[in-house]
Amino acid sequence: MGKRCSRVLKEDIRTELLEIFQELLDHFGPRHWWPGETALEVIVGAILTQNVAWNNVEKAINNLKEEGLLSISGLIKTRVEKLGNLIRPARYYNQKAARLKAFAELVNIKYEGDLEKLLSLSTPELRMELLALKGIGPETADSILLYAANRPVFVVDAYTKRIFQRLGYLEADVGYSVVQDFFTSNLPCETYLFNEYHALIVALGNRICLARRPLCQKCPLLHRCKTSSLEKENSETALGTTMGCT
Repeated sequence: MGKRCSRVLKEDIRTELLEIFQELLDHFGPRHWWPGETALEVIVGAILTQNVAWNNVEKAINNLKEEGLLSISGLIKTRVEKLGNLIRPARYYNQKAARLKAFAELVNIKYEGDLEKLLSLSTPELRMELLALKGIGPETADSILLYAANRPVFVVDAYTKRIFQRLGYLEADVGYSVVQDFFTSNLPCETYLFNEYHALIVALGNRICLARRPLCQKCPLLHRCKTSSLEKENSETALGTTMGCT
């Protein structure tokens, strides 16, 4: 059995998660994520963004666009070596080129080259198809489901685990499916909400709630945090004042 969330889930847990969502939205504003003109562009971005900053993914996608290769047929007809060269900014470019081609070949062979036929599968079927491809794990598959296929699937990443561990909701090293279930069980099942929530978590995680030296003084969730040194100092100061300490 997987690890459970560290807090006993309360009746108002949904309220807390929605309050956190609103506080992040008030702080960062709508994220308009995932950027992409087509479903295929979103999918390509989801595959390329593994272990790389988004600005490098944009460079790689622009290279594909400039060559007229951002299509199923374009990806299929292009040799892995050339494809790797074009997406070089995205790191691990040869591996990712092979993954892009494998995805395009899946669409071409099983779905007659029609991406919409693939995306019209039921959510469980589509997820299985994606996970069967080498190099596509749960996070990438769920990103495709949420952002390209518009399915209400909550995406979990390292930022999600880090932030909600620090807030006291999750144990360390908790598994992907347990974290995902924590959110899907306690939030309304809405594509917009899952989309915006994940994007806001990413914004907090890569700007403020850093792995090392988090910028706690800038965090909109500081008042909720169970691990911030600033919050501990504030609590200790308040306690000392209450007890009449100097």
